[in-house]
Amino acid sequence: MSMNPYLTPSQLGVRPAAQLSTGFLTQAFFWMFIGLLVTTGIGVAVAGLPEETLASLFGLWLPIVIVQLVVAFTLSLGIRRISATLGLLLFFVYAALTGVTLAVVLLAYELGSVLAAGSAAAAVFGGAALYGAVTRRDLTSLGAYLFMGLIGIIVASLVNVFIGWDWLSFGISVLGVVIFTGLTAYDVQRIKNGDVAVWAGSMEKGAVMAAFSLYLDFINLFFMMLRLFGNTRS
Repeated sequence: MSMNPYLTPSQLGVRPAAQLSTGFLTQAFFWMFIGLLVTTGIGVAVAGLPEETLASLFGLWLPIVIVQLVVAFTLSLGIRRISATLGLLLFFVYAALTGVTLAVVLLAYELGSVLAAGSAAAAVFGGAALYGAVTRRDLTSLGAYLFMGLIGIIVASLVNVFIGWDWLSFGISVLGVVIFTGLTAYDVQRIKNGDVAVWAGSMEKGAVMAAFSLYLDFINLFFMMLRLFGNTRS
């Protein structure tokens, strides 16, 4: 019987060398950090545009969201069939588009709230990432539950767009913080164990997908924190 070529190192019960794991994690966090810089830079630049330009840009909100979804699905489903360079470019395109969303946040919320939410998200993300990197507990079994929870909050968020219940929004935000904290630890462990690299097909592609996953974890933590504790401008 032939061995499944797509089995991950965790499924095979093997672990990459510590130096290799550290290097892979470092590269993933480096690209994630660059992505966050792109998002922040675009967000600040867009927020500073004249009101007329902003109104025109925000009129393209739906196309921007659609492009983001296309980019995310292309990366997630097609990373094995595209080059690492193209994958990295798509990641930065996604980060730039997210910057437009950040511009809305910068205009809608008080600056102190934005900074506080960012600091809180960084602290939670850092703690979860550290746990995922050092724990000897296998977090693989958590993946399915976290994914189901993620689907749940997406559906609940879409429903709440139409009904607008404050208590549901609060519950979604609390659950979102829990889920993305868990996903951060889960993703870091998968990266460290070499599972992402094997799934993506190479170390280079794996680093892109690892950075993308960590980026999404952090960005979503930030938005959930802001919804929980942020003060809107009067």
